[in-house]
Amino acid sequence: MKRNMGNTDRFVRIIFGIILLILVMSGAFENATFKWIVLGVSSILIITSFLTFCPLYVLLGKNTCEVKKR
Repeated sequence: MKRNMGNTDRFVRIIFGIILLILVMSGAFENATFKWIVLGVSSILIITSFLTFCPLYVLLGKNTCEVKKR
């Protein structure tokens, strides 16, 4: 897996994932199915940010990883 996610993208994903996780745990959603979907999206956001790899970016041909100049 080649790194394709930059630090800003990782930070935004972690923050958004944590916010969704807090909403699910606080009981903000009534529908159980919707609750599981939001929990899954939150988990995917957090996991991909720690792996610095997004499979969807590969399909879209996107890369937000900054390249260091030598």
